[in-house]
Amino acid sequence: MTLKDAEFAWREQMSKLSPRLMITQICLYFLCWGEANNVRFTPECLCFLFKCAYDYYNSSESKDTDSPLPHEYFLQSVINPVYNFIHAQLFEILDGKYVRRERDHARIVGYDDINQLFWSHQGLKSIKLTDGTALLDLPPFMRYRHLGSVEWKSCFYKSYYEYRSWFHNLTNFSRIWVMHISVYWYYSAYNSPSLYTRKYHLRLDNKPPAACRWTAVGLGGAIASCITLAAVCFEYIHVPRRYPGARPVWGRALFLLTIMLLNIAPTAFIFASSETQQKETSRKVVGIVHFIFSLCCTIYLSMTPLQHVLGFKPRKAGESLAAKYFTANFTSTSKNGAIVSWCLWFTVLVAKYLESYFFLTLNLSDSIRYLGAMRPYDCRDYILGSALCKAQPKILLGLLYLTDLSLFFLDTYLWYILIGTIYSLGYAFYLGISVWTPWRELFYRIPRRIYTKVLCAGDLEQRLKPKVLISQIWNAIVISMYREHLVSREQIQELLYHQVPSEKAGYHTLRPPNFFFSQQFKHYKQDLFPPNSEAARRISFFAQSLAQVVPKPCTVDAMPTFTVLVPHYGEKVLLSLREIIREEDQLSRVTLLEYLKQLYPVEWKNFVADTKMLAEESKGSPMDPKSPADEKDLLKSKVDDLPFYCIGFKSATPEYTLRTRIWASLHTQTLYRTINGFSNYSRAIKLLYRVETPELIEWTNGDPVRLDEELDLMANRKFRFCVSMQRYAKFNKEEAENAEFLLRAFPDLQIAYLDEEPPLHPNEDPRLYSVLIDGHCPILENGKRRPKYRVRLSGNPILGDGKSDNQNMSIPYIRGEYVQMVDANQDNYLEECLKIRSILAEFEQFNAPLEDPYSLNAKANSRNPVAILGAREYIFSENTGMLGDVAAGKEQTFGTLFHRILSLIGGKLHYGHPDFINVIFMTTRGGVSKAQKGLHVNEDIYAGMTALQRGGRIKHCDYYQCGKGRDLGFGSILNFTTKIGTGMAEQMLSREYFNLGTQLPFDRFLSFFYAHAGFHVNNMMIMFSLQLLMLVIINFGAMYNVVTPCSWKASDNPRKTLSPSGCYQLKPVLEWLKRCILSIFIVFGVAFVPLAVCELTERGAIRAFLRLAKQVLSLSPIFEIFTCQIYAQSLLANLSFGGARYIGTSRGFATVRIPFSLLVSRFCGPSIYLGMRLTLMLLFGTVTAWLPHYIYFWITLIALCISPFLYNPHQFSWMDFFVDYREFLRWMFRENSRNHSNSWISNCQLSRTRVTGYKRKIYGRRTDRLAMDSPRARITTMFFGEIFGPVAVLFLTCIPYLFINSQPGVSDTTKSTNSFIRLIIMAIVPIAAISIVAMLFSFFALIVRPLLGSKSKKFGVIMAGVAHMFSVFMYIVDFEMFGYLEGWSFAKTLLGVVALSSVHRFVHKFIIICFLSREFRHDGANLAWWSGQWNDQGFGHMVYTQPWREFVCKVTEINMFAGDFLMSHLLLFFQCPIILIPYVDKLHSILLFWLMPSRQIRPPIYTIRQNKLRRRIVSRYATLYFLLFAAFFVLIIVPFKLGTSAADDNGSSFNLIQPTTQLVTSTSQNSSV
Repeated sequence: MTLKDAEFAWREQMSKLSPRLMITQICLYFLCWGEANNVRFTPECLCFLFKCAYDYYNSSESKDTDSPLPHEYFLQSVINPVYNFIHAQLFEILDGKYVRRERDHARIVGYDDINQLFWSHQGLKSIKLTDGTALLDLPPFMRYRHLGSVEWKSCFYKSYYEYRSWFHNLTNFSRIWVMHISVYWYYSAYNSPSLYTRKYHLRLDNKPPAACRWTAVGLGGAIASCITLAAVCFEYIHVPRRYPGARPVWGRALFLLTIMLLNIAPTAFIFASSETQQKETSRKVVGIVHFIFSLCCTIYLSMTPLQHVLGFKPRKAGESLAAKYFTANFTSTSKNGAIVSWCLWFTVLVAKYLESYFFLTLNLSDSIRYLGAMRPYDCRDYILGSALCKAQPKILLGLLYLTDLSLFFLDTYLWYILIGTIYSLGYAFYLGISVWTPWRELFYRIPRRIYTKVLCAGDLEQRLKPKVLISQIWNAIVISMYREHLVSREQIQELLYHQVPSEKAGYHTLRPPNFFFSQQFKHYKQDLFPPNSEAARRISFFAQSLAQVVPKPCTVDAMPTFTVLVPHYGEKVLLSLREIIREEDQLSRVTLLEYLKQLYPVEWKNFVADTKMLAEESKGSPMDPKSPADEKDLLKSKVDDLPFYCIGFKSATPEYTLRTRIWASLHTQTLYRTINGFSNYSRAIKLLYRVETPELIEWTNGDPVRLDEELDLMANRKFRFCVSMQRYAKFNKEEAENAEFLLRAFPDLQIAYLDEEPPLHPNEDPRLYSVLIDGHCPILENGKRRPKYRVRLSGNPILGDGKSDNQNMSIPYIRGEYVQMVDANQDNYLEECLKIRSILAEFEQFNAPLEDPYSLNAKANSRNPVAILGAREYIFSENTGMLGDVAAGKEQTFGTLFHRILSLIGGKLHYGHPDFINVIFMTTRGGVSKAQKGLHVNEDIYAGMTALQRGGRIKHCDYYQCGKGRDLGFGSILNFTTKIGTGMAEQMLSREYFNLGTQLPFDRFLSFFYAHAGFHVNNMMIMFSLQLLMLVIINFGAMYNVVTPCSWKASDNPRKTLSPSGCYQLKPVLEWLKRCILSIFIVFGVAFVPLAVCELTERGAIRAFLRLAKQVLSLSPIFEIFTCQIYAQSLLANLSFGGARYIGTSRGFATVRIPFSLLVSRFCGPSIYLGMRLTLMLLFGTVTAWLPHYIYFWITLIALCISPFLYNPHQFSWMDFFVDYREFLRWMFRENSRNHSNSWISNCQLSRTRVTGYKRKIYGRRTDRLAMDSPRARITTMFFGEIFGPVAVLFLTCIPYLFINSQPGVSDTTKSTNSFIRLIIMAIVPIAAISIVAMLFSFFALIVRPLLGSKSKKFGVIMAGVAHMFSVFMYIVDFEMFGYLEGWSFAKTLLGVVALSSVHRFVHKFIIICFLSREFRHDGANLAWWSGQWNDQGFGHMVYTQPWREFVCKVTEINMFAGDFLMSHLLLFFQCPIILIPYVDKLHSILLFWLMPSRQIRPPIYTIRQNKLRRRIVSRYATLYFLLFAAFFVLIIVPFKLGTSAADDNGSSFNLIQPTTQLVTSTSQNSSV
């Protein structure tokens, strides 16, 4: 049967259905769906279960009353077996409790694997009962009763392997690699003729034959086919052949192998020819044809989806249906959208390829020419000889190529950002979304636009004047702002419509506010609002939004029903009075209320005025009391009013304290703010219904109670508000009271939660229910509310990361055709809610079809349904300082500027809040999010990918916006960044990325990639380029320091003789470095372009300039650099170790100083270690080959090291700095006598567990450490990040060290130094010494501890402290000894330290990966090592093996302690000049909080005793700090300033001491051929 025949048969069957049967099917489906729990995530599985149930329902067996199905049969026998399989994939029983299995995604049969079994007939046939009978062999009506006997474990299997591997990116984005690497080959091969020229001579500059050049460039086609072939091979690995939907691979592989060989053959033929033959015309024709063929291959493989290479023909016609409708049913973009999409990407690629050639690749040609021909002379090592040093130019050239390639990738994203911004700007002008659009009557036209675009007037104009209708809407908007304390009593009078006497006697008319005329008449000026006020912003956006094209609203009665869904876990519901008026902790310098008063002075002033008026009314005093008679009365009045201005109330009665709590909650990121804001939908619907239905007054006979009932009834018909409070049943007293307050304040609010009842029988799991309540539910005797609905669940629905499961639990309670997904830190406004009918009209479903869509002659709908509608967000936390503004700016540009253009060109997905979802479309396709643990940590975006794959359209509207809070502190912002980065790594492993990456058309593929994964790949490439450039700098500096550079100018004749004689031509590399540094600088600078354009178009040039200036002056570029590294590191770490999880980010105000130790422990791994390593490399480059361009690198690397401290509130406060220094030293030495989670050793062990993992079985005492389910990482996933990368860095840092000590130009072989052995000795000595000391101390502890008895409490602390400080001493001695052996040459010693750090880094990683077993869940082994008490730690039989494991740990730990101790002090010493600046704390607070000194946060208040103690601490530890600083200065500066090489005087029998560097040039030898 063909697809057309199947569709006809389906229509024929549907046309025979009666309305009753249709309703029956819908009801049965919803009953199945509502009780399905987590099976709702598998839509096709649910459809199969529904089909079995429907077949049974229609059978006579279901009507048999003698043998009815048992109670809860569907749940127990149909849903439970599938749920139990899902649960068993994720959990196992250990020690009597459910714990997560240590399985990565590739070993878990997840929701998608289960669902895809039902995509093919072959999969359905594999469903068998426990007796081996196939379910499909049974008659249809019998299948339902046998579903409980299905052996699901043997049916389900993996249909896609999410291996934790980079090769997913090779397969999914093969076209990206082809279009970059192949084109880079074209450019580089063309500009590198000297490398494939026979007998090339620098002074002759002889060129290769044209045939060789054509064919060498043409090898780019072989590279393209090789990349695509590799992608196909890894597709074979990732998609099991058992899966019926797997695409054929061997045909494509053979085709790609053929064209790869066809691209290689001409090159082999030409280069195998003699030099004379290569110059023949026939060879040139072969080369040209090869190049053209290569270019065609590259274009074809760049533009053709991987699945369509060679054309895809399924083995069976039916097997293509799933691929067509479930993975590649992409809706076509509009004609205008397609034109814009192709034009955008044509512009991007043309600009990119032109700029990359002239700015990057062509600039490298001189370096290629000179380095390729360079032959170092008279250089050698005592042991290794001259081979390595002579290869140094080639190694440097290889690094240049690799760095240039990474920059080649960066350029594409740069041009995408620039040109995408320009196109979005043009589209904004087209839509009229800009303050630059030429209208002068923006506010003047508000009334008319309200009438035409907000109201559905119909025939109302015949009965009421438009002004009457408009005034009700406008006055409601203004009054809502007054109630939110955005406008004062004086302002509201200027903004309202007023009823005034008409010219006709006895009549009244409405006078519009003068505000509407403020733009129409140039002479009219009215300063109603302070600059940048919230009221002005909201009114301005409302006016601008109505100037756009807005769908015409329908009547309220005709509008569809919709629901707002808010998932809630632990977010703050309502602030308590204690949280508002007391400091957060002892390190806080301000109460929350004081800080809010500084941020929102206008709102606070209006709030106080209203509160005072309320207090006066309650006393019965007049509303407007007369002014005090004299100055004394005035002073008394101010004193009396002081409590109002301080805490918002004078009388601490509940009604007044609650007002202050509500005001504070409405100005922070609380659930109350969200509910209050989105409840405006109900108010808007009531307002619109009352205004548009004037006959309501007649229907209700003017009774206000009946009128309110009618309005409430209509609002409840059209709007539901549901909060999914997963933890509601387990709330503490305060949380329960706050939730109850919500229900009383908003009775129509619905709360869905998870309830638990004890099991009916022993050894059973508790019974779980999904429960719904609202404010109308009666309160029972136990204080709880009686549920409206209570649905029994198959088990705990929270199997994933939580949020998506929470949404799924409450999704059966939503009502209506649409749902708006909202987070618990959002806000909404009445004027925006009034547009709801136009928003819902965007789904294009208001007009019912004129004919029966199921009739045989019905035409298929030509337009795919709208699945998701995105909306703008206003980040209301943007005024909370630099960090809040930066986070807000990113959200603003992505959520507005890029969403606008992406929706047009078909690249937009679903990003959660505040998108509207087509409920019917999405819930029948798996739900509004996905929920597999870890894999779907960014749960929202998968709904967008599902909609895109299954034929849904995703739109964006610019005329509606919601408020949104964003992270405000350094730590919380980077937690969010980490979550996004790790989530993207998981997305790269997913089947959705595979389906989209290998099937999307070329232009939409580019839009999809660069709007999502491309951003993260770009961040990774930026940091990779930075590291490569540092390696280039040290390899280049090693040569530049010990050889004589030639003179050179870019305009010189290429055949000019090098001078002076024997020199090395390195100047072109310097020029190339300048260009590369400029390129990375531009890439970072482009990050500010979208925000600048967004501000420019929406708020004007002045506001845009001021905002960017404030960000730049607040050093936000430094923060952007640090954020870029966090994005890159989180992506790389997740691909190596996994561990992606939902990180709950704290959205409170960041006013508390975080301890130095906590910042070091949090950010040393992600950034500080890397920053310090690269800083040492840059310092070497600065010393050896200085360029002014290095200043940018210094800023970048310092940013990686000090950003956590720079953005830490009050970091440079003198007293706090040294008190914190004391705490840091205690943190370093803590937990060597007793268990302490906040210590250096604990952090060291915790960071190690991502490799080793924890033991599954609990030994000894229990602990409260986090990440107890951390599994051991696989060696295959860690290979690139933990083995290959460190080895490569080790090689590329040791090679320049050996070269700088090879004494180029010294022809006397007896003077060769033994730098290789010197490096090995210096690397081994500290590790060996520390290992010996650790072992001796352990034996000493075993012997001495029994002798000390009860007096040994401090014994372990002393032993550990001595051992750890010995390691610090050993590293200092090692450094000084290294300096001595290097002849006190600072540059050589510094490069040696760089090489040593690379060696030690690799050794530590190698030991941890290869020799350490899993960690215990407690720190008993560490305590036992220093105290000698091994018998009391509960190791069991492992007490005999654990000491040897702990010895290996101590070898790495003590070495790492020395490194961390010295590194941390370097960071502290770097801050020394800053803390000595007068008033630096106030200046720093201005930078962070954007508060003037007069309004800044006061210093904390301490008792006299506390002040004495703090002063004592500061005096002691400041003395210690400066003594160590002086010692550091003496040890680093003095020896290298005064010391001389001992080799120059006495020589060395082992040639270990390096003589003083002398630049030697030879008149008889040449450095180049």
